[in-house]
Amino acid sequence: MSRRIAIVEDDPAIRANYAEALRKHGFEVAAYAGRGEALGALRTRLPDLALIDIGLGADVDGGFALCRDLRALSAALPIIFLTARDSDFDVVAGLRLGADDYLTKEVSLPHLLARIAALFRRAELAAEPHAVEERLERGPLELDVKRFSVRWRGQSVPLTLTEFWMVHALAKHPGHVKSREQLMREAQLVVDDGTITSHVKRMRRKFLAADPRFEAIDTVYGIGYRWKS
Repeated sequence: MSRRIAIVEDDPAIRANYAEALRKHGFEVAAYAGRGEALGALRTRLPDLALIDIGLGADVDGGFALCRDLRALSAALPIIFLTARDSDFDVVAGLRLGADDYLTKEVSLPHLLARIAALFRRAELAAEPHAVEERLERGPLELDVKRFSVRWRGQSVPLTLTEFWMVHALAKHPGHVKSREQLMREAQLVVDDGTITSHVKRMRRKFLAADPRFEAIDTVYGIGYRWKS
């Protein structure tokens, strides 16, 4: 069965171009022009992945609001921002709202397809319970790979799929320093260093919300990150 991708893009020509390109690569595509139309349809049937523009017609930050709406419907749905807006502020805002990736419209089709494939690969790991430990426990941390659930000192921590696999990669070997490249490889990510940093900051904030004393994710300056045992 082909994967279903939702595209939310207000420009009709761009929307049609992306939809056609993705269909040629075997995906089922549902395309929407605005936030309200998209949310109404996606509440009924969630896609396997969502590609969202930020500015949706007169709704200049409509994509941000839609990302928040979709994240409330599913913590695991892969979400990619695909937008002309390339400021650091927009990138950080998009990742903070729970997107897994942030791309600008200059991105080539092969690069976009690689990012999509990486997100789908991570989702598929849930269907391969023998490929990784089903449960990972490291002190107060409990990871359930089958359910993509995370608990810290008994408190649930709502991580996205990207954040889940980054925590998994770090916590698997406490004390081992993981470079950004290693984190990308183990979490099936294809992003730049700045995006990794944004994800780590957001992960820390979520753990701190569960436990203000949380300090298990350690930054090793100039190298990467490690999980403190």
